[in-house]
Amino acid sequence: MSLPAPAWVVAGPPGAGKSTVAGLLLAALDPTPALLDKDTMYGSFVAATLAVAGRPAGEREGSWYDEHIKGHEYAGMTATAREIRSHGCPVLLSGPLTQQIHDVDRWRAWVADLGGGTVCLVWVRSDATTLRHRLTARGSERDSAKLAEFERFISSMRLDAEPAAPHVVIDNRLTSARPIHDQIAGLAGVVR
Repeated sequence: MSLPAPAWVVAGPPGAGKSTVAGLLLAALDPTPALLDKDTMYGSFVAATLAVAGRPAGEREGSWYDEHIKGHEYAGMTATAREIRSHGCPVLLSGPLTQQIHDVDRWRAWVADLGGGTVCLVWVRSDATTLRHRLTARGSERDSAKLAEFERFISSMRLDAEPAAPHVVIDNRLTSARPIHDQIAGLAGVVR
């Protein structure tokens, strides 16, 4: 049995710049992976589920969300990525993935669920100042609860804790000394 096609995982907190990093990485990789972005795949599903359950429209964190929505989002992304990879097409998954990346055993189990083989974690580093700036600038309803309870949101994101899983870092903080395009160019050569 042959190994599945490679997978790249772009992870980091909401507002860190995952979509920007993913877009630049997609442009740098050959062959271009299929993009599986959590918000694109499940944004309307999440909004409808929250509405039907009578939950706040911006709720994207917390125990209710984790129990009733998040697990289904990640299970769907994982199954879709595994299926695509099994047919020889590389994938790039983009989402916070906070639980998977900060526990090495959970990471290993998730890589197995993805079909095993090569899975490269790209962690988008951020800080509280950068996140508040970007979440405010994008003005999305899905960020309203995060901004309303910003300190609680920040503490749940574990900004100062690098992933326990093997990873490469893209520093996308407002204070980063190295332009993101340069960081991606160096990364693309490493993960080919």
